[in-house]
Amino acid sequence: MMDGDLAAQFAERQKGTLPGELGLEWEEVANGRARGRFTVRKGHTAPNGFLHAASVIALGDSACGYACMASAPEGASGFTTIELKANYLATAKEGEVVSCEARLVHGGRMTQVWDAEARNETTGKTMALFRCTQMILYPK
Repeated sequence: MMDGDLAAQFAERQKGTLPGELGLEWEEVANGRARGRFTVRKGHTAPNGFLHAASVIALGDSACGYACMASAPEGASGFTTIELKANYLATAKEGEVVSCEARLVHGGRMTQVWDAEARNETTGKTMALFRCTQMILYPK
C-alpha cells in the first residue's frame, strides 16, 4: 500500500501518458476506492461528435488501477488488468464533466475485482457501469 496524498502522486505520475493526455483529474485515490473526472473536449470525441467510448474506459480503468495500487497486498509489486467490461447508458457533450467512482468488490491476494460508475455531472445521468479484474503481480 502507498502512503501520502495518493491523488496528487498519481496526477504527477500520469503526466505524458494516456491518462495525463486525456486530462484526467483525481479527487481521491485510497485503499478500496478512487474518484476522478475529466471535462469533455474535442479530443475525447469520436469523428461522429459523440464522446468516444475509449475516453470513458480510460477513466474507469485508471480509477480502478490507481485504487488497486493503493490497495495492493503486502509484497505486491504491481498489477495488470486481465478483464474489463462496460455497459454504456448515456453520453456527454463537449464542455460537460464526466466523473467516475471506483470501489473494491473483492480484494484477494492474487486478484482484485472493481466496480466503477461513470456519471455525467452536468446532466446527473449515469453514463456507464464498469467492472474490471486486476491480477496482482509479485517480484520473482
